[in-house]
Amino acid sequence: MTQRTKVFIDSNIPMYAAGGDHPNKEPSIKILELISRGDITGITSTEVLQEILYRYQAINLLKKGLEVFDNFSSIIDDVLSINLQIMNQAKKILEGKHNSNVYPRDAVHIATMDHYEISYIATHDKHFKKFKHIRYFKL
Repeated sequence: MTQRTKVFIDSNIPMYAAGGDHPNKEPSIKILELISRGDITGITSTEVLQEILYRYQAINLLKKGLEVFDNFSSIIDDVLSINLQIMNQAKKILEGKHNSNVYPRDAVHIATMDHYEISYIATHDKHFKKFKHIRYFKL
């Protein structure tokens, strides 16, 4: 039996999939379909789920956000917890002299991936490229 690739799923994947016409919509839907079919192991974190709720609340679309949250969490294989060790690692990432463009939430994603030994990320954000050990999941 072959082991499925573990892929950390960023919040923009389910959000683009649920959104209107955009170049990132179809690739996002395809990633979610791969998870639904069991072709890859889709992994996310409590921080990603919080981001979904926060963003939709901020744009006064909480009902839509709750729907995205429910749909995404129903197909994802695992939701990882964030602990103090991960947050301390995120802090170190942010303190790094070459990481001035990294947002705190993305530092948390990187620290989470490192903590749980996940190499691949599905995201439309480009700034993860500066972390050479993180690989983008390509269709």
